[in-house]
Amino acid sequence: MLDTNKTQPLRHARWLTGLAVGALALSSQAQAETLQGALAKAYENNPTLTGARAGQRANDENVPIQKSFGLPDISTRADYEENLIIPGNSFSSPTRSFVASGQLSVPIYQGGAVRNAVEAAKYRVEAGQADLRATEASIFSQVVGAYMDVIRDQAIVQLNQKNVSVLRTNLQATSDRFEIGDLTRTDVAQSEARLALAEGDLRGAEANLIASRESYIRLVGDAPVDLQAPPALPNLPASTEDAVAIALNNNPDIEAANLQVNATRSDISVAKASRAPKVSATLGGGYNNFLGSLSSGVSGVGVTQETSSAAAGVSVTLPIFTAGRRSAQVRQSQSRSSQAIENYVATERGVIAQTRGAYAAWQANERVIAATEQAVSANALSLEGVRAENSVGTRSILDILNAEQEYLNTQVQLVSARRNSYVAAFSVLAAMGKAEARDLGIEGGALYDPAANYNRVKGEIWDWADDPAPQQLATDTRGVPAADASVPATNPLPRQ
Repeated sequence: MLDTNKTQPLRHARWLTGLAVGALALSSQAQAETLQGALAKAYENNPTLTGARAGQRANDENVPIQKSFGLPDISTRADYEENLIIPGNSFSSPTRSFVASGQLSVPIYQGGAVRNAVEAAKYRVEAGQADLRATEASIFSQVVGAYMDVIRDQAIVQLNQKNVSVLRTNLQATSDRFEIGDLTRTDVAQSEARLALAEGDLRGAEANLIASRESYIRLVGDAPVDLQAPPALPNLPASTEDAVAIALNNNPDIEAANLQVNATRSDISVAKASRAPKVSATLGGGYNNFLGSLSSGVSGVGVTQETSSAAAGVSVTLPIFTAGRRSAQVRQSQSRSSQAIENYVATERGVIAQTRGAYAAWQANERVIAATEQAVSANALSLEGVRAENSVGTRSILDILNAEQEYLNTQVQLVSARRNSYVAAFSVLAAMGKAEARDLGIEGGALYDPAANYNRVKGEIWDWADDPAPQQLATDTRGVPAADASVPATNPLPRQ
């Protein structure tokens, strides 16, 4: 992986190697994928995340840019000139000249503008690092959702396949009994209709599975192959209050919003500094050569063809009247600071609502799972009883079909509830600021450290310290085959 730290590619290669050994296991035909492995691929290759890292590296450069306004500035200039037409009454004009000059300007005092601008840039670097954490957690949440969607939709396809198979068997049995006069044509029609509906539901479930797999490919950059059951999530809170307390201290969105408030306060000081006097020292020199083309206009009298000069001085600038522009700039900065304060409050409110909502969804789905497990067991027993009662003539074919549909519905509800519970629990961790690579056991080598690039560039004063040409980091998905609706022989189906 490209990093502004030149040793980063090696560290990431080691990280991937260690992760591959620790997180992925070979299946009979392909490598099985764990949730940790999927998160690792997204961490390395997701374009939203790699793009956010590049954006943060650009943000880092604002610190040396602002520092440069308080450092000496050196410039040179050279001019060569040919006078193609010389006025007729100018007998001493040179026909050519070469002029070179240089100047050193040293800012001495700028009213605190540079210091406060650097401070604001540093706050925004820290805010950007917090935003990068938030982006990482957001991508991980999406990957977890996509991973669980694939597992859920594979399970639903398998359940619908099984249901279609059962209904085909029922239709054949119903047709056989109709042939011997044991059942009516109505019973056969009911079985045919229910089979047709089940086949339609299966096609819909297969389409949903394809969509989930394509979403997984978009986020992870690879096809979902033999997904394993996800591990238990660590560090889940015991109550809503605990979750909110942790979120208020650790959520990266809140941290970024607070740092933006600090940055805008420094911006106010920068705007106020525009009223202060500015002092700078200058040192300049020049060299002029007429290249033997300057004439005195008097025959036999020569003149000097070369001249040089040097000067040093101090410049003081005191703004007196700018038609209200500087006050407007101060008021503008103050209003933007007020906006940042309100944005902080809005962000805090959003995080609290997100945390409470995710926690409530998690707890609700846990209760749904418990209730649906009972419903699945009860419907399985009910289906078995209806079939037995039908064999002695006390239940109709329609009763069997209805019992089978209810059994299927509760199985699908259970699969969906388990998916929803896991995703909601992960959302709780994300809101708490505990859903980043450092929290999820994505190990095996050095993780991406945004501070490494900042530390590298914050003191850079050389004008030729470019980075290598930009290159694509995220893998494209052109070579990944289009997703299909096939399901593995075994799927990490929820316990029934």
